[in-house]
Formats: sequence, C-alpha cells, structure tokens
Amino acid sequence: MRIDTRVTTTAATALIAALSLTACQGDGESAASSKPSAGTSSTAQAPASKPSTQPIAASPSADPSSPQSQKPSSQQSPKESSKPGSKPGRPATGAKDDGPVTTACTGATTKVVVSKVSRPVNHLLLTVTNTGSRACNAYGAPFVGFDDAQAPIGRIEESQPQAVATLAPGASAYASVILTGERGGDPDAHGRTVRKVSVHFAPGDGSGGSVGSGRTVTAPSGTYADDDARVSYWQHTLEDALTY
Repeated sequence: MRIDTRVTTTAATALIAALSLTACQGDGESAASSKPSAGTSSTAQAPASKPSTQPIAASPSADPSSPQSQKPSSQQSPKESSKPGSKPGRPATGAKDDGPVTTACTGATTKVVVSKVSRPVNHLLLTVTNTGSRACNAYGAPFVGFDDAQAPIGRIEESQPQAVATLAPGASAYASVILTGERGGDPDAHGRTVRKVSVHFAPGDGSGGSVGSGRTVTAPSGTYADDDARVSYWQHTLEDALTY
C-alpha cells in the first residue's frame, strides 16, 4: 500500500511539471508571435504613387528656343559695337584717309598768331594752326610783310627742314622772324615800328608765288624791324623755329 502511494505521488509530480513546462512554452510563443517582425513596419505604408503621364516642362535655361539661352554672354551688344572708332580699319577720330597730303595750307583753313619772344632777342614767333577738317602742308617759308610794304622780307635759307610740315586738323607749325640785322640802328637799314604783320602761304609746286588767301594780324606792341628782317622756313616744333 505504501508503494502505490509513492508511485502515484511521483506520477502526479511529473504530470504537474510537464503541464508547467507546456504552459511556459505557450506563453513564450504567444509573446513572440505578438511582436512585429524586424522587417515589417508597425504602420501601414502608403501605396507607391503612379508615375505621372503629364510631360515635364523644361526650365527656361535648358530650352534652346528661350531668349535667355540664345543671348551670347561674351559678345558686345549692338549698342556697344556701334560706338565711333569700333569699326575695323577706321581711325578712332573718324578722319578719312585720302593718302599722301598734297594740299597747301592757306589763310582760309588756318589761324595765324604772331608773338614776341624774350630769347632770342629781336625775334617774333609765327604759329600757324590748321583749323580745317583735312590735313594740309605748310610748304617752304611764309611770305611775311610789314604794314604796307610792297615786298615780303627775305628768308633764312639755312633753316630749310628735311621734310615739309604736314598739319593734321588742329596741329601747328612754327617760323621765327629776325626783326633786325647786323645794321641795327643804321639809318640806311630803314628801321621802323611795325603795326601789322601779313602772312601768305607758298604752294607746293615751288613756283615762287603765294597760294590762296593770307592772314593779317596786329604786331605785338613795340615791334621794331628794318630792311634786314628775315623769316625762317616752317618748322615742326617751336624749339626748331627759335634756333634761327
């Protein structure tokens, strides 16, 4: 009778243990099945949007027909390219190139100024400026007369330059006038006070006469000259003129 009780107790104990283990495994599987898997989101994902069937408009910068894409960035605008002097082969001043200058300067296209200088003594300086629109040549020496003299004064032959003075519009040439010679103060030299100075221009053909109209200007105050007065050839610079 004692033996049966132990068997029954042992069997009951084994049964209880088996039921407890089964219950624990059931609880673990239930807990594991209730957790979301690592690859599944807890929230429902939005359905993927369908690709649009409408054409995508290109940006203005990518459109070859766009005005912005057609404008070159490295070229000048028409306004800039039309500025004076911008055309190839044309001088910046707009002056027309007619080749070598052959026109003689005259009183009609020039301005003449007569001034007194301190050095050298007994000298006047003639300045001729081209006031015309084309270049002209100041040929030879000017024909200079005092007051109502019938003949021009003589020339300083050693002052002849190597090249003719060509005057572009606005440019000037120079000549010096020696008022008295070595006989200064001699009654035979016929000295007198000069009030007016007339200037005429030589032609390019060397004929000896004057060409065109001349200029008559008032002499500086106190100008005294005699029959030995002479004038230099036209020079390119003031310094060259005053060396004679």
